[in-house]
Amino acid sequence: MENIKKRLSFLKPQLIDNIIEVSDVKNIPNGTEILKEEQYVKVLPIVLEGLVKVYSKFNEKELLLYYIEPSQSCVMTFYAALKNTPSKVYATTEEDSKILLIPVQHLSTWLKVYPDFNELFYNQFNLRYSELLDTIGHLLLDKMDKRLFEHLKKKLRLSNTTTIKMSHNQLANELGTVREVITRVLKKLETDGKVEQTHEGIKITDEW
Repeated sequence: MENIKKRLSFLKPQLIDNIIEVSDVKNIPNGTEILKEEQYVKVLPIVLEGLVKVYSKFNEKELLLYYIEPSQSCVMTFYAALKNTPSKVYATTEEDSKILLIPVQHLSTWLKVYPDFNELFYNQFNLRYSELLDTIGHLLLDKMDKRLFEHLKKKLRLSNTTTIKMSHNQLANELGTVREVITRVLKKLETDGKVEQTHEGIKITDEW
């Protein structure tokens, strides 16, 4: 209970009490798909602990959109819930996570009664828009070696670990490329002394 209040401390106490009263908290294992494309949204997630990956699929290839960190929610899910339209994204837990699930039928009322509830999603929209601009900038200006390096660096920060245990194919999906490219670029980064690949995973060994 206290952890929930801490994670929602940016909201008014009365609204927090209302959310806790009607919502469920679930512990969801790593790698669990919690939302599919074309699925109607019944609950709005707020991550309390862990990490959730939000992505799209094009021709069976994944394209990473953003991560949901603790105290954050999913702006795409929020929009789909309010408009009662099917989801346009997928969401999967990236590690064992504790997630607050808010029934969507309460959203419209709370948005009218509690202006600070609006702030949560304005802030999420601004955050995702900024991330999108950064992604476009990387796509236009950076070569794949720097894009991959910065992606690995971000994943380390989000997971709070020193190594990333992911397949080359998974990294390729998240960066919108193919496995062969990731394998080649990782080898270059390793030769340049930027990363190290071991049986434990990929480790960053130097700054860019």
